[in-house]
Amino acid sequence: MPNVTGLVYVAAFAPDAGESPGRITQELAPAAADNLVPDSDGYLWIKQDKYAESFCQDLPADEALIMAVTQKAPLASTFGDNVSTPAWRSKPSWYQVSTEDRMIHPDNERRMAQRMNPRKTVELPAGHASLASRPREVTDLIELAVAG
Repeated sequence: MPNVTGLVYVAAFAPDAGESPGRITQELAPAAADNLVPDSDGYLWIKQDKYAESFCQDLPADEALIMAVTQKAPLASTFGDNVSTPAWRSKPSWYQVSTEDRMIHPDNERRMAQRMNPRKTVELPAGHASLASRPREVTDLIELAVAG
């Protein structure tokens, strides 16, 4: 990642070396953990009828529905992959915590942010999809990172 000069985490996992997103999730389960379902190919989906309340409860219903029917499911196995060398150890970082996140427990977000010693942490009263529900505040953080 020689061309990467900084990292902005938006309600995101930031595992340390030897740690996986799954392990972080097990330490403090998110509110919507029961709404995740693996399929026969190993992809992890949010139940469509639970999507809005799980992922983007602060968006209008029509936007949440579009997100639900177009969701891109990650491979469940990726949540078990341990990080070898986290980029935040060597790159300046910024972190946005979603205080109403139901996909990553907000206290996990706070803990990950605190240990990376970001240049700035912003807490927003938002669900996991804060990029969509709070675009101005997230853009402000990104612009701060670009300026930094």
